Amino acid sequence: MMRHVLLAVLVCAVASAPLWADALEDVLALFPESSDVMVPLTEEGKAQLEAAIEALKDALGVPEYLDESSEDEVGRLPVAPEDKHLVNKLSQAYYSYADAFLRDAPVAAQRAAFLKGKQWGFKSLRMNPAFVSFEKQDGFVAAVRQETDVAALFWANGNWLRWAEPDIFAAIRAGIAKKSLAMSERALELDSTYSIYGSYRALAGFWQGMPSDPISAVFTGGLMQDYDKVLYYFCHVVEEPSFCDGVADLIDPISLQYFENRVMFAEYYLMPLGHWEDAKRVLESVLAEPIGEQFPLYNALSHLNAGDLLEKVNEELGL
Repeated sequence: MMRHVLLAVLVCAVASAPLWADALEDVLALFPESSDVMVPLTEEGKAQLEAAIEALKDALGVPEYLDESSEDEVGRLPVAPEDKHLVNKLSQAYYSYADAFLRDAPVAAQRAAFLKGKQWGFKSLRMNPAFVSFEKQDGFVAAVRQETDVAALFWANGNWLRWAEPDIFAAIRAGIAKKSLAMSERALELDSTYSIYGSYRALAGFWQGMPSDPISAVFTGGLMQDYDKVLYYFCHVVEEPSFCDGVADLIDPISLQYFENRVMFAEYYLMPLGHWEDAKRVLESVLAEPIGEQFPLYNALSHLNAGDLLEKVNEELGL
């Protein structure tokens, strides 16, 4: 509905221009710099994010017939350089929509949304002439290593990995691993604080998700599951002195307020290694805290995920 309203605004007389500006301003207000989308984990929040996606597409001049799942079609769409930040927001919006609001939807629906987000993220990367030049001459990883847009790297990579997740071995065979690693490492290098220290979470999840046997690691260029690295990255965003002694000197308090850091620590480190009592403690600490107003979407989502994981932990503990 919002898309058609905004399209009508665009074709109105010049006097109507401020209405469009206000509409886009309202949408962008949902996307604080380097943070989550500011919508609640409710049907109202879902509708807000759907409307934001349509508004961003309208602002970018995306025609109805464009196939957003096609890297070529999205890549060919002309977008003004000054609108690159809107492309990043669209990539982030698709990731958040799939992750939070398609949580219980069929896998195909989730993957379709993540794929659209991935294509817009790659669109943003290739709006940088230097990226395109390096990619043509020296390959994708070389292009990533000189990229300066942390948002484009972060959301392109996040969507790409989540799209690949249901068939991770096919993704590994396709060579995603080294490209994804380069994207996360470059994002971390550019701005470690981006998305509430999101690159630390991404790299921890990356090393946990690598194959654990040398035969499968042939397809990743020798990259193998490494729990020392998993712990190293998590220790920058969780306060766990018994596990993290000497790893990180100072934890930003905002990392402790962002529940996904602790939930992922339990899911990707404590539970796989059988630290069930610690996993229970960490997950219960998340559930004991109110969602609050700072991260309404992802703290609410983390509450749900913590509850699901705690059930599994309690089963292991015989509770």
